[in-house]
Amino acid sequence: MPKTIREQTVERLGGPGSVLARQRRDHAEMDRLMDRYQSLTDSEEREQVLQQTVQLVFSHAFAEETVLWPAVRRSVEDGHELTSRVEEEHLQINDLVADIERLSPGSPEREEAYGGSSP
Repeated sequence: MPKTIREQTVERLGGPGSVLARQRRDHAEMDRLMDRYQSLTDSEEREQVLQQTVQLVFSHAFAEETVLWPAVRRSVEDGHELTSRVEEEHLQINDLVADIERLSPGSPEREEAYGGSSP
């Protein structure tokens, strides 16, 4: 039996509209956006991809925190511990995004903060 969400069928996750299926699609899209960002050389395109990524990260985290984590806390053994760890990760991501947004688009510091220097 599959153990991770990635290994589950969409039907097993509750159908294409379920929060679990949506979260899995979000993770795949975040990976795609980060790969795209790394492959781009145009600073305006990179900035657009960065903004798309930030928007997706926050909507994804909101869904986890308002829908998924309360259910996990109620129904999974050690659910509080698991969700606390993920919420800590969300706080770290929030801090990273705030740091990135304080830096000028296209600056070497912003590029490094998001994931490395431009190609």
